[in-house]
Amino acid sequence: MTLDETDLKILSALQEDGSLTNKELALKVHLSPTPVFERVKKLRDEGYIKKYIAVLDVEKLDCAFMAICNIKLKQHSYENATKFMEAIQNMDEVGECYNITGDYDFQMKIYVASMKEYQQFVMKILGELDCIGGLNSSFIMGVVKNSYKVPIKNAKK
Repeated sequence: MTLDETDLKILSALQEDGSLTNKELALKVHLSPTPVFERVKKLRDEGYIKKYIAVLDVEKLDCAFMAICNIKLKQHSYENATKFMEAIQNMDEVGECYNITGDYDFQMKIYVASMKEYQQFVMKILGELDCIGGLNSSFIMGVVKNSYKVPIKNAKK
């Protein structure tokens, strides 16, 4: 699929507000609702739009204690990496996880209510994974920028 300027405008508008109605979106991109509906459907079908989410307030939900947890596997093996990646899929505390290069193998963003809860997470949940050789934690003191936006100016046209 080749993206044109209208597709990019649609993607940009939806990144700003995924709750826009089809009619509101059509007004923003200067098209009638039917062609906009078809374009959005095609963008979803082609995988440009993965899903719609609500961004929640961590403070109000009592999970504003955030940590960056770097994980080092015991041994670099397909089995250990797979075991770890499968295990974190069921950990609600893990908001993001990346397979990275450098001194560590994975980096996770953890959301919990307190230092005590983080300690329990590390000891009782991560501690049960025998594929982990070590970890390093950093605690987030303040959020400077938190965006889910992807720069669409670089999109292939």
